[in-house]
Amino acid sequence: MKNSMRNGFIVLFLSVLFISCKQDIKPADISKLNGYWEIEKVVFDKGEQKDYKMNETFDFFQIKNNKGVRTKVMPQFDGTFLTTNTFENVTVRFAQDKAFLDYKTDYTKWSEEIILLSDDKLVVKNPQKIEYHYKKTGPVNLLNDGEKTK
Repeated sequence: MKNSMRNGFIVLFLSVLFISCKQDIKPADISKLNGYWEIEKVVFDKGEQKDYKMNETFDFFQIKNNKGVRTKVMPQFDGTFLTTNTFENVTVRFAQDKAFLDYKTDYTKWSEEIILLSDDKLVVKNPQKIEYHYKKTGPVNLLNDGEKTK
């Protein structure tokens, strides 16, 4: 009986800890979206994950007054980026104490909930409960002895 109570307490504690990890996204946080984001991993609804060690494209967000675009860009060896023709219009929406990114192209619409947004981390979740984990990145110049481009 004592073990089941202890196990129940541990499960309850971990559940409270997990729930408390969700960040409340405020309108003032949205400016942190602007910039270059590199995907680190995707976590599926059953806990499996796919890690990304190297990416050919980054996501570039440019948001102002809760509207903007997300563009796919390709980092170059000299620290510049090539812009691809792949982009989505983005609107930031706040509803039921949550923040969402609503995407729209000529062909489709979809939404992702912002789970975490900081200066260097972004986690979003789609309706299929798949989480996308990003890290903030920027240009890297590999031609000048590996010095970072400013």
